[in-house]
Amino acid sequence: MSSDLNRQDINILSILQTDASKTSSEVADIVGMSQSPCWRRINRIEQDGLIRKKVAVLNRHALGMDLVVFATVNLTTSGRQNLVEFENAVSNFDEVLECYTMTGIWDYMLKIIVKDIRNYESFVRDRLLSLSMIRELHSHIAVTEIKNTTELPLHSQL
Repeated sequence: MSSDLNRQDINILSILQTDASKTSSEVADIVGMSQSPCWRRINRIEQDGLIRKKVAVLNRHALGMDLVVFATVNLTTSGRQNLVEFENAVSNFDEVLECYTMTGIWDYMLKIIVKDIRNYESFVRDRLLSLSMIRELHSHIAVTEIKNTTELPLHSQL
């Protein structure tokens, strides 16, 4: 799909991933095209599934959610049932923003956001470790956020 994109499409995507509230007219002005063709391109891009959804990115600090933890997890066994059960459970934990299967020594990496260390301890004890298939859990608490973006590297990768 990305091979079907031209430079104009990439520029439009870049603008929209920075600020999805821009109108097609505003985007058209920025990329130097008229509004109707720009609207058609945006519509095609959306229909092609390149835009998954439009959301507001909230300020977690202003909301009092100051703790970011990257937790590495190993399961008791790697059987398919354990994997599916773990993934289904983790998908239902609001505190887990991201979950990845990993290569190397860990089965999974979770990105967890909570208010503070007490809330993290409660989440781990009461919810995460209630999953019987977890053999090992290591918490890596983020101290300083250097970079946090939702923007994909379109110009260098497409």
